[in-house]
Amino acid sequence: MAATSQAHAETAFRPKLGCVKDLAESSDLTSIPSKYAYYDNDIEVIVERQIPTIDFSLLNSTFPDQRAKVIQELREACKEWGFFLVINHGIPESLMERMLDMCKDFFDQTEEEKLKCSGEHVLAPIRSGTSFNASVDKVFFWRDFLKVWVHPQFHSPPTPAGFSEISLEYCKRTRQVARELIKGISESLGLEEHYIDKAMDLESCFQILVANLYPPCPQPELAMGLPPHSDYGLLTLLIQSQNGGLQLNHNGKWVNVHASPNTIIVNIADHLEILSNGKYKSVVHRAVVNNKATRISVGIAHGPNLEKVVTPATELVDNKNNPPLYHGIKYKEYLELQQNNQLSGKSTLDRVRI
Repeated sequence: MAATSQAHAETAFRPKLGCVKDLAESSDLTSIPSKYAYYDNDIEVIVERQIPTIDFSLLNSTFPDQRAKVIQELREACKEWGFFLVINHGIPESLMERMLDMCKDFFDQTEEEKLKCSGEHVLAPIRSGTSFNASVDKVFFWRDFLKVWVHPQFHSPPTPAGFSEISLEYCKRTRQVARELIKGISESLGLEEHYIDKAMDLESCFQILVANLYPPCPQPELAMGLPPHSDYGLLTLLIQSQNGGLQLNHNGKWVNVHASPNTIIVNIADHLEILSNGKYKSVVHRAVVNNKATRISVGIAHGPNLEKVVTPATELVDNKNNPPLYHGIKYKEYLELQQNNQLSGKSTLDRVRI
């Protein structure tokens, strides 16, 4: 790219709605503006490992041995990986595909339509934008997003047509899966099956849909879709339009997460780490980009009620051998802390460590 063209790209694509998609579709783009250049001093070691798979149907098995086996598998997956794949979850593959298609249709809309969803506050019920938090990001990430509150109050962008109906059904189904998984995880911690569900008031849980668009990037080795971070909440359930792009940090090495069609990727989030007093830990992960195809992912974050103060479970704490490792914090305050600051590892969780 000529110097003048590069300079134009630097000035024309400021942190505004849809700027990465617009930038990626620019006909003269051969390199990324310097504002998107992401540098990480850590040594890049990427390995191919298969993360655990959980057969969701066995959680409701009438055979005690089968249920005991899947609870043990959940315990090992949460303790050793913090990530696992879920199969036989009961959500129709056609519904998953339609949810991804609806998100693509949203991102394909005109700037004028998407601006209707550009909520000012980081906790606006409907908010779309670019990077992570463009008002504080020192480096912009190669990502556009849509964030929508879907429970206990359901919201939806006004367009595209059909988004509301599809997202309502999809989020209802994922909420059911998440609550069943959390029951199994509760048992795996040695707690009563409904302990976490009741303690976190999951009947009125805070559930948010986060759609991510990662367009092709001419210099993927220099850009980052999302930097290394952990998630807020208890569990995140994620689907994606194609494999490749999601990586988790396991024992200091980056592992590519590959999921078969009709499979949900699940990861432990910060508030399950707090509640379990560190027995299960949220895992740092990131999104990398490529120069060939657009990747869309839809993550559904499941957390406690916004007003719930999350502390380590009293049954998992004693002052002698297992003292509490985290201060209590209201879930809403935690979200505001994370969303108002730069996204970096487990920096928000570090603020509540004792």
